[in-house]
Amino acid sequence: MEENKVRVRFAPSPTGPLHIGGVRTALYNYLFARQHGGDFVFRIEDTDSNRFVPGAEEYIIESFKWLGIKFDEGVGIGGEKGPYRQSERRDIYKKYVKMLLDAGKAYIAFDTPEELETKRNEIKNFQYDCHTRMLMRNSLTMSKDEVEALIDDGAQYVVRFLIEPGQEIHVNDMIRGDVCIKSDILDDKVLYKSADELPTYHLANIVDDHLMEITHVIRGEEWLPSSPLHVLLYRAFGWEDSMPRFAHLPLLLKPEGKGKLSKRDGDRLGFPVFPLEWHDPKSGEVSTGFRESGYFPEAVVNFLALLGWNPGTEQEMFTLDELVEAFDISRCSKAGAKFDYQKGIWFNHEYILKKSDEEIALLFAPIVANNGIETSMERVRQVVAMMKDRVSFVKELWSLCSFFFIPPTAYDEKTRKKRWKENSAQVMTELAGVLQNIEDFSIDGQEAVVMKWVEDKGYKLGDVMNAFRLTLVGEGKGPGMFDISAFLGKEETLSRMQRAIEILG
Repeated sequence: MEENKVRVRFAPSPTGPLHIGGVRTALYNYLFARQHGGDFVFRIEDTDSNRFVPGAEEYIIESFKWLGIKFDEGVGIGGEKGPYRQSERRDIYKKYVKMLLDAGKAYIAFDTPEELETKRNEIKNFQYDCHTRMLMRNSLTMSKDEVEALIDDGAQYVVRFLIEPGQEIHVNDMIRGDVCIKSDILDDKVLYKSADELPTYHLANIVDDHLMEITHVIRGEEWLPSSPLHVLLYRAFGWEDSMPRFAHLPLLLKPEGKGKLSKRDGDRLGFPVFPLEWHDPKSGEVSTGFRESGYFPEAVVNFLALLGWNPGTEQEMFTLDELVEAFDISRCSKAGAKFDYQKGIWFNHEYILKKSDEEIALLFAPIVANNGIETSMERVRQVVAMMKDRVSFVKELWSLCSFFFIPPTAYDEKTRKKRWKENSAQVMTELAGVLQNIEDFSIDGQEAVVMKWVEDKGYKLGDVMNAFRLTLVGEGKGPGMFDISAFLGKEETLSRMQRAIEILG
């Protein structure tokens, strides 16, 4: 590895679907790594075997494939620092647990859940620390022989970190500056459990970051309280010189009210909080995803990048490469970022406008086909060109555009009352005659003839066009009238007009 080469990691737990806040954390790590010519490592933190959910790891990997956020090494990719799944690193962790025990930096505790509960009832605000550890069943209060006998008998135990009081722990945060915590408020965290022979997050995280030569740890604000403990662990191992720089990102907050963004907010207000649709293997519950809701991955990335970070300019639309160029972690906010889901919809609309008509047509064509319409891709493209600026999602096109492919069978009552006048049937009959005689049925070819006819007859243009729209569309929507009639062609246009005149009278 090059000296001082930037190396960052994203290390989710496979305990369910990937929350959109986790996606943003991964994105910021990716941008930071790319900007500094560094490596982005993908690690799976699966030490909590009780919370493992089948399919979650595959879901996380698929999410990043869809989003276009690429890792340089890790699970599913490989690399020199593997294995990258913590459950496959048991023997590595045992070595470091023994190092802490041998150095007197940690101790073995045999307290059962029932004994711990009893102490919580006895002592108000109980935590396992320098004030209470000597009241408990552990290797600090028991003889070496007692400890060894219990272990030989198969008694379950945990290894706890020995935190000395009276220390000031400084976390030099790239976003928040110097954060100082006193060790007196920390408890002797569990680092290892004999039950599954796995470390907890705290130990595994530190050992992996050290062995994988991680230089910067960019993670959510919720991990800030654990950072002082991680600093102490680095010291306990004598790894201060290789301690990574920390950056704790602001929380994603509810769109309304106070508190952090949750799935309930999405369910209530109708927006996804997961990148992909998630099928819970236990409950069978299905949660919506950004992909299945019709968002473009580029729109999601662009939207997330600006939640808690600003480029210092008015620019809002960024490609991934432009984000890499512009990203500056010191411009991340310390305060939480409100999850403005309406802005996410705006971004998707803007990306529809950015994409070519051909690209959108390829996405819209299956929807057209699923509605029983056989037509050419060129026809679909023409409709997209007329209508894509009116939608935020491709799936919204059909309800707006179906009239291009299916003649109206009914006429909107509200539009009929407002737009179909006493003489509309007569005027439309006349217009049909005018259109019948037009040889050039292009937009320009129709417009010149019809406009002259309207002027010569002294009709009100609005009345004519509103009635004309009702005959072809069935309601008061759509692009310019000559765009519609030119697309439909002379025969279909006249057929629809004749039918409307008969029905509307």
